[in-house]
Amino acid sequence: MLDLGNLMTAMVTPFNQDLEVDYNILQKLSLNLIENKTTGLVVFGTTGESPTLTKEEKLNIVKSVKEISNGVPVIAGSGSYSTKDTIELSQECEKAGADALLIVSPYYNKPDQRGLYEHFKSVANSVNIPVILYNHPGRTGVTIEVSTLEKLIEIDNIVAIKDSSCNIELSTQYLRVATPNFKVYSGDDSVNFPLYCLGAAGAVSVASHIVGKQISEMFNLIDQKELKKAREIHFSLVDLFKALFCAPSPAPVKAALNLKGINAGGVRLPLTSLTEENYNRILNVVNKI
Repeated sequence: MLDLGNLMTAMVTPFNQDLEVDYNILQKLSLNLIENKTTGLVVFGTTGESPTLTKEEKLNIVKSVKEISNGVPVIAGSGSYSTKDTIELSQECEKAGADALLIVSPYYNKPDQRGLYEHFKSVANSVNIPVILYNHPGRTGVTIEVSTLEKLIEIDNIVAIKDSSCNIELSTQYLRVATPNFKVYSGDDSVNFPLYCLGAAGAVSVASHIVGKQISEMFNLIDQKELKKAREIHFSLVDLFKALFCAPSPAPVKAALNLKGINAGGVRLPLTSLTEENYNRILNVVNKI
């Protein structure tokens, strides 16, 4: 069984000055994340600007990261609003070396629960690697309901869910129905602490680009029942968590990485670079870490 660990990073896609994928920086970033306690590398998810990447770029990203991952799982965000397209890309990502897939709920066309179930089932049955479901109602317009999740858990290679709902009640219900072989991951850094205390397996994090060691230490302290110390780490990171979403992601985290000496570059339209006000906000927070 694939071990995803407790701290996957939803990676940015570094671009050069011409906004082309910079594969050298991509590998440098991957190694830096592993060094800073990342246990799984999630490529071209939301933070990786998946809507503006070509299929060729996505497959090359999988190959590039896999080349240097040294056993750390590479998870490809191959989901879209088309089941057929999702299956095709998922199969190609598997061939390219992806260890698992992150499949977001279909967005824009807003399927009902029966449609969600059939979509995820069809994708999972089309590949031989683990599938992580991705619940993000704020971006997709639909929620994976608990009753739907219960049925999806029965599919052998659906092994986890990333929950970005920021709905503690929903996350709690997910945790209640989870089996020993099915994991629930926080998809928003602001709720990493409470969800891990409730039994989540960890997080798919954006902030781990900058503070991976601190988040990992927080999880370790919770495991050791040192809740006061763990809570102090969480409180110390709240300002960063907020700042990293002061503008459409991943512009803020790319700015933070640039300040840290990893040249992640800019973002592709329709996303835009940070305003001076938001850049200064990132600068102030990063300087305090």
